[in-house]
This record gives sequence, structure tokens and C-alpha cells, in this order.
Amino acid sequence: MTADHLATDQSNPFASTSLPDVQGLSDSRRIAIDKVGVKDVRYPITLRTPCGGTQNTISTVNMYVSLAADRKGTHMSRFMELLNQYSDGLQPDRFMEFCHKLRERLDANDAHVEMEFPYFIRKVAPITQAAGLMDYTVQFRCASNGTDDFIMRVVAPATSLCPCSKEISEDGAHNQRCMITAEVRFSSMLWIEDLVEILESAASCEVYPVLKRPDEKFVTEEAYRNPKFVEDIIRDLAMALNADERITWYHIRSENFESIHAHNAYAEITKDKR
Repeated sequence: MTADHLATDQSNPFASTSLPDVQGLSDSRRIAIDKVGVKDVRYPITLRTPCGGTQNTISTVNMYVSLAADRKGTHMSRFMELLNQYSDGLQPDRFMEFCHKLRERLDANDAHVEMEFPYFIRKVAPITQAAGLMDYTVQFRCASNGTDDFIMRVVAPATSLCPCSKEISEDGAHNQRCMITAEVRFSSMLWIEDLVEILESAASCEVYPVLKRPDEKFVTEEAYRNPKFVEDIIRDLAMALNADERITWYHIRSENFESIHAHNAYAEITKDKR
């Protein structure tokens, strides 16, 4: 028997019409809830790429709505029902559409959706052109409450080399891996690849998925020629985002995982360009 038959068959004791809707009851405490929903849902998505193709990846999805003070609970199953209608992929335009429908389906004033996933970009080594896939952590985050808001976050690994170490040392300088993060609001199409390129250009040197010896020589010397404190990275990144007319707001940060200190170096900037 199908679910539809089960729901409409009044002789069946498990028909949905005979089951109480506890979530729909009123609540005497009269305390509104800002966000209620489901977290850490692993779900496949398909993303468009700048070359006209697609990329399949696995996302972790969080979905929330607001709950009025007089309602006991929300309907958790409706989150998953709606998500499964978008299994062919959620680009930013459909992502906001999904948030709208979530708000309508749950009869809420506010809806919030977060989707985080690994995104792979093919990169070639600087000298030998050895190719490999580099993964970046990406998050789409949107909210709908009468006003739409969409934020894209990209995290990119890179290399930084300490200017002070280079200045005071006779033989070399210490370097470190850094993780550079940008959260941005934008007014026209911004590909993940676009933001990755901006992030990597702010560091002393990029990192690559495959390096042969000639490539290692190049990236070591490139970082040495381009030393940067964490402050330099974040300021250069801010300048690049300031110059990009697509970007309307950003929150950026860099964390340098120090190789000779027992602590990390950190810097961040937030700016609304509107």
C-alpha cells in the first residue's frame, strides 16, 4: 500500500488523519525560538562550473526556521521532503528559492540554510605542469525573512614566509601553511574559482596538489621573493576585494600555522562596501 493510500484509508489505524499532530499544538510558555530545524544532513549536490560542466560533491546541510511563541514545535520531516526536491543541485539562485520554499512550507517568518561541501579545482604545477585536483572548503549560507541574504564562504590553503625571519637570517627564512577564508556578499555572478584565485594571490605562494622537484624549487623561491606577515596577507586580500565591483561585503581572515612558534598568527577584517 502506498503512503497516499495509507493517509486516505480511514479504516487503517495508522492513517495520518487519525494521528495527533503534537507539533501543531499551542505552547503555554509563549517563548519564540530563533532557529529550529535539522543539522548535519549529508546530501549529494551538483554544481555548475565556469567551463559549462558540472561537479558532483557531498554537502553537509543545516536547515532552520523560526518558531512562533504560541507553537509547540516545527515539522522536522518537511525539511527533508523539501530538500529531496532539489537533489539535482543548488546554485545560488536556486539556493535562495529553496530558502523561500522552506519558509513557506514551515509557515515561518524566518528561514536559514547552510550548505558546506568540498569543491575540487584542477591545478597544474608551475614548472612541470603536473596536474592534480585541489580541494577547497566552500559554504553557501542564506536567510529569508522578507529580505534575502546570501553569503558564500571559501577556505583556501596557501604558503606564507616571514619577512622578519628573512631579514634577520643569513641562510633562509621560516615559512608556514596558512588558511585564508573569505565570506562575501556579491551583486553579480561570482564563481567559486574567482574567489579562490583572489585568496591565493594574497599569499606568499600558492600550494599545489602535485609538485615535482623543479616545482618545489619554484614555490620555495617564489615564497622567499614574496614574504608576508599575516597582516600583509589580510591587507592585500582586502585591497583585491575592494577593487572587485561584484563584492558588496566581506569578512576575511587568515590563520598562519607557525612552524617555529607554539602559537598561530591570526588577522581578520570585515567591511561593508555598500
